Amino acid sequence: MRAPLLLWAAATWLAVSAVAHPGRRGGGGGEQPLSRIAVESAVLAVDDAAHVRASPLVLGLKGESSEWVDVEFFHPDPSSDDWIGVFSPADFSAAICEPENPRQSPPVLCSAPIKYQFATFKNDGYNKTGKGYLKLQLINQRGDFSFALFSGGLLKPKLIAVSNKVAFANPKAPVYPRLAQGKSWNEMTVTWTSGYDITEAVPFVEWGEKGGRRFLAPAGTLTFDRNSMCGAPARTVGWRHPGYIHTSYLKDLWPDSRYTYRLGHRLMNGTRVWSKSYSFRASPYPGQDSLQRVVIFGDMGKAEADGSNEFNNFQPGSLNTTYQITSDIENIDMVVHIGDICYANGYLSQWDQFTAQIEPIASTVPYMVGRSAECLSVRYSLISCPSHVYNTAYKKRSFCSGNHERDWPGTGSFYGNLDSGGECGVPAQTVFYTPAENRAKFWYATDYGMFRFCVAHTEEDWRPGTEQYRFIERCLSSVDRQKQPWLVFLAHRVLGYSSCAYYESEGTFEEPMGREALQELWQKYKVDLAFYGHVHSYERTCPVYQCVVDASDHYSGPFQATTHVVVGGAGASLSEFAASKIQWSHFTDFDHGFVKLTAFNHSSLLFEYKKSRDGNVYDRFTISRDYRDVLACSVDNCPRTTLAS
Repeated sequence: MRAPLLLWAAATWLAVSAVAHPGRRGGGGGEQPLSRIAVESAVLAVDDAAHVRASPLVLGLKGESSEWVDVEFFHPDPSSDDWIGVFSPADFSAAICEPENPRQSPPVLCSAPIKYQFATFKNDGYNKTGKGYLKLQLINQRGDFSFALFSGGLLKPKLIAVSNKVAFANPKAPVYPRLAQGKSWNEMTVTWTSGYDITEAVPFVEWGEKGGRRFLAPAGTLTFDRNSMCGAPARTVGWRHPGYIHTSYLKDLWPDSRYTYRLGHRLMNGTRVWSKSYSFRASPYPGQDSLQRVVIFGDMGKAEADGSNEFNNFQPGSLNTTYQITSDIENIDMVVHIGDICYANGYLSQWDQFTAQIEPIASTVPYMVGRSAECLSVRYSLISCPSHVYNTAYKKRSFCSGNHERDWPGTGSFYGNLDSGGECGVPAQTVFYTPAENRAKFWYATDYGMFRFCVAHTEEDWRPGTEQYRFIERCLSSVDRQKQPWLVFLAHRVLGYSSCAYYESEGTFEEPMGREALQELWQKYKVDLAFYGHVHSYERTCPVYQCVVDASDHYSGPFQATTHVVVGGAGASLSEFAASKIQWSHFTDFDHGFVKLTAFNHSSLLFEYKKSRDGNVYDRFTISRDYRDVLACSVDNCPRTTLAS
């Protein structure tokens, strides 16, 4: 069954404007697969003999947020460059398509698909018969779906036929909860996405100790519009309404206690809409001597289980990392994703796709992210109790992030490149919560039991004299090492050491001005480990400060120097290492993987690097120290003394 109204609308669209795609950029992991499609160059070439049919028509009848759809299609004049695009909302109309400048006419298509697949995928006889079949996975994204057949490849697409519409039974349902540590150790935040504005329904969380009394916690609501984006493609072909992002704060949790929760919306007629039930374990008390396990990685991105949309080198890494962490979730207490979250790069539908991918992880343990946003205008509404609604606006917010979330010229980012695809941090800072002291300056500290994590924001200046430098020193110096002996520094870009071939070609082994400003702080406050993403591979250094300490599989005795770890290979296309052997580089791996830290007690820490493809450990070391080792002064951090003292 075709969508005649859609095709009729398509027939009225204006002439094509074949301008260069503003979002298309080459270069490894920086290219978003959807940017390959020249949406603005599409032409209408409807063939009445062609068809696309999708089934089932209604998805999620049992409350599922993900379903597989059968797509059957026929083209009387097939070719190997035919492809199927999945559009949502189903009516991808030019009505909301605005030119980027007065000299440009609106394109025929003003919306990029949310995913695509070539017609020949697993259809070996398509070029002869014109008949094809795809099985595609859809997630609940608050809108209906249609499937369009195109010829002409990705660069010169011709719209041939459009399918019937497919929709979830409740497209507005609350989905994809993301847990995060609150601003205090005994607070957990729950963030989720729905299609309900606050004028339609009041969001809340029902929660309580497993088997105990239930409580209701109200939630605030955020959203943003097209004008909040800084440029194309985020405000043009990549725009898709993000829905409504709700955050609730669950307070006064008991250490290590198991809690259950479910997401709720109370409609104006009194009806309540519920998600399925989830559970989490509350944080241990700061300094609590118990088994504590944290996974750390960067640059994961998203991929499609049905094989659509992505580069082949993204798919195994991103999905395998997600799978390995999910399969071990009972042995993980927190996850830290240090920037370059989903590589949406201005195609906003991908944020839903990413939160759906990590739901088994983020709904169960705190999922802490590094990201940034600044210079934005979003509508914000806070529901402090069911009967009172307050509206306000954030004009400026910034987050510790990856360049693919934040960077855009003229928006205050430290690097004025185009890596965010016009998002300039707005989606990232809305979709995820982090416990920043000041949302206008998003660097933060978070405690988990025996760990103190100091998370820097490399898209803003970190050098001495800046506000961020003062934060970093305050974060490192304020920790009580008798309670929290394990001090960890994290940032997206490499502020320490990396033998990535790109850095070598630039004549450096770090981000320019990286460690020069910070290595005195790391040494003074005896930072055990420093983690970075940005470089898509794994590397562990020897402990290093001005001179190199011999690497080991076991470190004991007094602190000597910080071990630096690049762990940016969670999913994005991999980065080559320098050909020359670097003295401080101890172990490198050109593969996808992540790190797991296990604190057994106050004096024993296990570090493991695991490959995503099999979950096995390929690099490991242990640290054994007691309080005297950490608290005693060493070179470059002893108080100054004189003979008189």
